[in-house]
Amino acid sequence: MGPFQFLSDEWLEETRRIREQYRDETPAIGVPIRMNQVINEVPFGEGVIRAYVDTSSGILDVEIGHLDQPDLTVTLSYATAKAILVDGDAAQAMNAFMSGRIRVDGDITKLIALQGVGAAPNPAAGEVFRLIQEITA
Repeated sequence: MGPFQFLSDEWLEETRRIREQYRDETPAIGVPIRMNQVINEVPFGEGVIRAYVDTSSGILDVEIGHLDQPDLTVTLSYATAKAILVDGDAAQAMNAFMSGRIRVDGDITKLIALQGVGAAPNPAAGEVFRLIQEITA
């Protein structure tokens, strides 16, 4: 299936399907975080996507929209979001943050704690990541 443009409706639907397929095989996320994202310079639609990441239930929930009372809000470009979320490019993330291309409003310690979650990778989580990369144009 795919490939689909990152953050398109089709991409979001397929990533939901993949996450649901592996839901019982991936470990709980031990870092509770409620993070809104403002993604700018999107090459389709209105040019801005508002999304969120919520791990407060132990499950990774990534959706369109914004949470009430988030721990933090991260503002970044479409290209930077794709490099971080799809390519898994930690160097790009650090470079973007240090150069001011990522703005964080709120509890940055939550974001830092979330970085350590992937330290002991789970085979199913790795497969989810691989499948999402595979369906992304």
